[in-house]
Amino acid sequence: MTGGEPTLGTVPARLEEREREITAQAETIREQVAQLTAQLDEPGRAAEEVRLTRKTLLGLPDPGPPAPPAPKLPAYQQIMAVFTAAGHPLRARQMCEAMDLAVAPDNIYNVRLNLKRPAGCGILTETEPGLFTQPRP
Repeated sequence: MTGGEPTLGTVPARLEEREREITAQAETIREQVAQLTAQLDEPGRAAEEVRLTRKTLLGLPDPGPPAPPAPKLPAYQQIMAVFTAAGHPLRARQMCEAMDLAVAPDNIYNVRLNLKRPAGCGILTETEPGLFTQPRP
């Protein structure tokens, strides 16, 4: 016999070594299959979530068309509406609050100017500096 040929005593050892290699390969492949199975399951779960979301949204009642925004009154009509609703003298700061304007110096100044114009025409009365009211009939 030559040195390269297996002998009867080395065959079982080689078979055992080959069996370990095959077992290790099988374990590696099982792990890969488990990882691929998990990756394959993920799109299925995502698709199910989308299906449930779509079903939920389709089950919601139709909200109908949005309501048109309330027409914005011109400044003077808005001012007169606030005075009519208030029924008492107001300052520019109170007008800003009533008209849902930010109480800021620029807004107060602009409202004061808008109050002085009708006061100059007799539509409003400035009973004391900065205090405006509707004239009494």
